[in-house]
Amino acid sequence: SAQIPFSAWLPAAMAAPTPVSSLVHSSTLVTAGVYLLIRFDFLFQIKFMSEILLKISLFTMLMSGINAFFENDLKKIIAFSTLSQLSMMMVILSMNLTNLAFFHLIMHAVFKSMLFLGGGFVIHNLMGKQDIRMLSDFFSFSPLVLSCMLISFYSLMGIPFIGGFYSKDLIL
Repeated sequence: SAQIPFSAWLPAAMAAPTPVSSLVHSSTLVTAGVYLLIRFDFLFQIKFMSEILLKISLFTMLMSGINAFFENDLKKIIAFSTLSQLSMMMVILSMNLTNLAFFHLIMHAVFKSMLFLGGGFVIHNLMGKQDIRMLSDFFSFSPLVLSCMLISFYSLMGIPFIGGFYSKDLIL
């Protein structure tokens, strides 16, 4: 599910309109691979398979975080964070914690959908510009969208008492 070396398509798929990106990247296409691996959890009882998945997932998580740090396109940053979260789910699966991986999958779908839809609103109101350097004073004109996106960002970071915190707290 979009792990290195099969992860190049995920940020490249950001050319789609934002509602399509939201559907594809938060709750259907990218999470289908994780769900499939949850269903085949017996494979990860083999130590060799778990170790391979763990190493690939950790490398993917590291590379997606580095790529997101140097990116200026709002939707690509969100895509790289999706890739990082998918890698976290794979790490959880490599530890054979399938229920926890499924819980994080559901939480990810909720907060990433809100983040994509808020990002789509921002891009729409900036006349299609996706460069984050253009966002300097946009949020002063739309505090409601800023609030929703901040809640989603906080959930993504695992700030206490927001949805993403509960799944990440159980992971740690």
